[in-house]
Amino acid sequence: MNIGIIGGSGFYNLSEEEIVVPTQFGDVNVTVLKKDHTQIFFISRHQKGHKVPPHKINYHANMLAFYELGIDAILATNAVGSLFSEIPPGTIVIPHDVLDLTKTRRYTFFDGQFKIMIGSEEKQGVVHTDVSQVFDPILRESLIKVAKSISDSVVHRGILAVMEGPRFETPSEIIALRQLGATLVGMTSSPEVFLAKELEIPYATVAFVTNFAAGLQSEITHEEVVELFNKISNNVKNLVIRAALDYASKRM
Repeated sequence: MNIGIIGGSGFYNLSEEEIVVPTQFGDVNVTVLKKDHTQIFFISRHQKGHKVPPHKINYHANMLAFYELGIDAILATNAVGSLFSEIPPGTIVIPHDVLDLTKTRRYTFFDGQFKIMIGSEEKQGVVHTDVSQVFDPILRESLIKVAKSISDSVVHRGILAVMEGPRFETPSEIIALRQLGATLVGMTSSPEVFLAKELEIPYATVAFVTNFAAGLQSEITHEEVVELFNKISNNVKNLVIRAALDYASKRM
């Protein structure tokens, strides 16, 4: 089985074996790790050194590269801000839904011209994708199972609001997000998860709370996000690899 992993802020490498996957949207650098009977393919969302901001990530190329590699499922990581004092930094959250508030991103493959074979069916032109269950439930089960084995601070559900970035949010925006029902805030799950849904690749993410959102702490810096993520980086890698293997064992 082939599992894709996408690393967010602070998670830039998984192995030394690297391949380049060409797509019509650009080339994608992918590292490969073989575990048991599973091949794990890793993409660094922001690239090494955090070179690419959220609004300039080539989401389409990344997702299409995974499709071309024959990926059976995708696990992602996100560094996020918490909207509630009850969910402090260090908490692991497995979101169950997304609130997409991005403004300028092309979030679909199907712009009228794109076409692709999904199984035996050709999709092309204008396609309306159902996202009633945006995160795959079986992948979420694997993430929850492994997360509970490595941490006492795990939240099983949450609504992840996605903002445009690269700036952080204002306190008033955070108040509005809370009123809309959001639990967490980040910058990258959209359009990533929606593109995976269009390609019919099961997708789920594990969110690591690195800070309180604006208004819940005096200020927010990217340095504090990376600093906390670096402290838990080994746990992050361990979690997603073990979750990938757990999922693969269920599907084989």
